[in-house]
Amino acid sequence: MKKTLLPLAGVLAAALVMAGCSSNSSPSTSSSATSGGKVALTYWSWAPNMDKVVAGWNSTHPDIQVTVNKQDGGDPAVTKLLTAIKAGSGAPDVMQAEYQKIPTLVSANAIADIAKDAGSLQSKFPASAWNAVTLGSQSVYGVPQDTGPMMFFYRTDVFDKLSLKAPTTWDEYAADARKIHAANKKQYLGTFSASDPGWFAGLSQQAGASWWGVQGDAWSVKINDAATQKVAAYWGGLVQEGAVDNKPMYTPDWNAALNDGTQVGWLGAVWGPGVLEGNAASTKGKWKAAALPQWDAAKPADGNWGGSATSVTTQSKHKTEAAQFIAWLNTDPAAIKALASDANVYPASTDATAIALTSPPAFFSNQPDFYTIAAEAGKVTNPFTYGPDVNVTYSAYNDAFGKAAESKQASAFTAALATLQQQTTDDMKNAGFKLAG
Repeated sequence: MKKTLLPLAGVLAAALVMAGCSSNSSPSTSSSATSGGKVALTYWSWAPNMDKVVAGWNSTHPDIQVTVNKQDGGDPAVTKLLTAIKAGSGAPDVMQAEYQKIPTLVSANAIADIAKDAGSLQSKFPASAWNAVTLGSQSVYGVPQDTGPMMFFYRTDVFDKLSLKAPTTWDEYAADARKIHAANKKQYLGTFSASDPGWFAGLSQQAGASWWGVQGDAWSVKINDAATQKVAAYWGGLVQEGAVDNKPMYTPDWNAALNDGTQVGWLGAVWGPGVLEGNAASTKGKWKAAALPQWDAAKPADGNWGGSATSVTTQSKHKTEAAQFIAWLNTDPAAIKALASDANVYPASTDATAIALTSPPAFFSNQPDFYTIAAEAGKVTNPFTYGPDVNVTYSAYNDAFGKAAESKQASAFTAALATLQQQTTDDMKNAGFKLAG
């Protein structure tokens, strides 16, 4: 059946429900405990030790008890939820959802608008995080749980040897990359990773891009825009001249390069210390963290790489209670502390630095201001809207930029964006989404 986008006017502007592919079951209405009975909620999450975090809620809310069911993250979790929604049963009350998957879940009528119960929480989160759980001006499809503001990590011993300081602009980053590679042909300040579309999306976000948007009752797609072109041209130029590497991240070769000192910088995110400690434990004490280099130092900006929200599903029979739980999970001081210490996430709450992140990560124990830098990055992170077919765009990125990186031709990097734009819009048209223009 052809999918038809429902009107997005007024408070329903963000519904984006595809009428032809909505759930087989009728949307449940929120219900409280009956006859004084207890409400039992289920929560699907992939964060470690989330049951320990939730134990704090259960101990103080005897009439609303939450059971955590550990799930695989990413696409498997989304697929499992959509299967349950389509079947009309088996979905949890609460779902941990990556920000980029929220539009997909909304379009499938899988997660509920909880603006009535959670809309007042907006001031407790960075604007970019709140933007990630909203579509339209008043609809709210979750409460931000964790974010991934991007940061720059670098080897201080290498920088000190060459009398370099952490770059504050992208021009300085390029100059440092050239100096480091000229001094030692085996060393690189960074690499362009054609297997990490979320990384590239975060860098484009910092430059001011937002690849999707909502215009009235239609979607807009602007992947091949000036901001993203600027980012692609920058990295294509560095790869072409050989100033940075062109190999993907998270491979055995990349892990080894971090450990042996041939990869001496990394454009990562706030969760990066765990990656560095896991792959290059022997280099502890040699790294420092800094803000991302800027396109305009007078107008600092950042992007996110990763992050997730907690959402209430449309099948929940206890939406009000579920919304109360996720509000507690992401704003209560005790819960925020537990998210940081037990679940090992970077809480999205603007209060997290003062409440729970008072000491730096173990790998950066020599840098007391680590979380202050991260918090400042979160404050200046640009808004970014994801679309309902982000998986298609990300797959196109892996293919098109994989070929571009292999070619080492700057022109291929910018040309790859046209491929992403075309494949994304074609997919949305074929799926029945209305596109602006």
